Amino acid sequence: MGNVRTAERESAAAGVNGQLLTALGQYTNDPVGFVACFFPWGVSGTELEKFTGPEQWQLRVLAHIRDCLAAGMDRGQAINEAIQIAVASGHGVGKSTLVSWIILWAISTFEDTRGVVTANTETQLKTKTWAELGKWHRLFMGSHLFKLTATAIFTVDSARERTWRIDMVPWSERNTEAFAGLHNKGKRVLVIFDEASAIPDIIWETAEGAMTDSETQIIWCVFGNPTRNSGRFRECFERFKHTWWTEQVDSRSVSITNKDQFNKWIRDYGEDSDFVRVRIRGIFPRVGELEFISVEDVDAAMGRDPVSQLTDPLALGVDVARYGSAESVIFIRKGRDAQTIPFLVYNGLSTVELAQKVFEAHERFHSDGIFIDGGGVGGGVVDNVRALHLFCHDVQFGGKDDVGGWSQGIDGERYANKRAAMWGAMRSWIKTGSLPHDAELRSQLTGLTYTFNLRGEIQLEKKEDMVKRGLSSPDRADALALTFAYPLAPHELAGGIHPQKSLVQHEYDPFKDLNDYNPLEAA
Repeated sequence: MGNVRTAERESAAAGVNGQLLTALGQYTNDPVGFVACFFPWGVSGTELEKFTGPEQWQLRVLAHIRDCLAAGMDRGQAINEAIQIAVASGHGVGKSTLVSWIILWAISTFEDTRGVVTANTETQLKTKTWAELGKWHRLFMGSHLFKLTATAIFTVDSARERTWRIDMVPWSERNTEAFAGLHNKGKRVLVIFDEASAIPDIIWETAEGAMTDSETQIIWCVFGNPTRNSGRFRECFERFKHTWWTEQVDSRSVSITNKDQFNKWIRDYGEDSDFVRVRIRGIFPRVGELEFISVEDVDAAMGRDPVSQLTDPLALGVDVARYGSAESVIFIRKGRDAQTIPFLVYNGLSTVELAQKVFEAHERFHSDGIFIDGGGVGGGVVDNVRALHLFCHDVQFGGKDDVGGWSQGIDGERYANKRAAMWGAMRSWIKTGSLPHDAELRSQLTGLTYTFNLRGEIQLEKKEDMVKRGLSSPDRADALALTFAYPLAPHELAGGIHPQKSLVQHEYDPFKDLNDYNPLEAA
């Protein structure tokens, strides 16, 4: 008798599961309907008894996924372009909640879905993103069909748990295989970045490798507070806007947020302060958190016509490559003009060869001062330039700020070393100077961050640390900064790039008649 009842229960359970799977199948391409139907909205005694459904901004994101999938079906073909969605928002708008819905919809409505979820830090992943997924997995009507662990969610079908799963993967520049190997041709691929503003560019670039499968549903969603005004998250809204559907969410437009706290912040900091832009309005800051130079200032300098005075001294800044893909750069600046003469970039030169390039640049442009990064292998360039009987300054980035007021930084600023002081002078100069239109230089100038040391001095991020964050070594920016190492005095014949009139004018030319003399006419 017991075996009969067990069989009846199994049969009934199979019937219920069959009905559930059929119902889930109806929402394969409709995350809006999925969220509406498979959570207990308004049900008494549940966590959702006081809620009727998603916020409007969340619905817009879900509807965009639905509409993109529907458009592909209307054409009678699979999606051949990834659905890419970028959302920048203030605090408390429900980003992690939306991430959870998208994960549960993606994995439960399409067999053998594969995906990865990452965030700015492992702590964010575990304590916020994955914790929120745990809550919504518990509320999900089909939760028994999928097992949620500390690092993954996957089907309870043991034969398919390796092919039907979404993994939580902390990012690492030294281990990008989890992103590079995410292919699932003919099925569905989901990639989610939470707090995407702080995820390094190399992880973005590696994840793009998962976007290459044809006839595959590929959905890439990135969310975050817009804390940085450079990097790939920012570029989703600018440079790569043509490939991303974007949404910027003001926290005040969301019903669940604390409006009183927001009003206090606005009174304290101002409506248009970077603090309010990032934490409330979902707008990228003028100066990113701990970023030394603002994008606005750099863009203005790149759009400014070059102007310099005849007497403005001409400086050469030389940054010496040390490893890998790093560049040796010679930057030429005359007064407010760092645009007229293109900077020079070299790869793979020896110290002797680079010294010769410096000598040639000096001969060509008649520089009034040469400033070379003399640290490490740069010392060899200094020695070889001097061996060519050319005076140059050996600038040690880690040395003391030995010219004080020349840095022209904000009142009260003090710098931990020579490099920070040069960047301080350059930051001040950029507000009125002109820069060349160069995307790499723009990225290097705006990507560098800073901290304060125990003495309250500004300490810039090291080159090596920028590279670890997935950014390129700031060789071009450092070369420009080197032109601010020491002041150069203006003089009448500064530089040699402009035609100059003789300083003495003669009314009488004793050779004029001789030059005009024609012996044939005289004959």
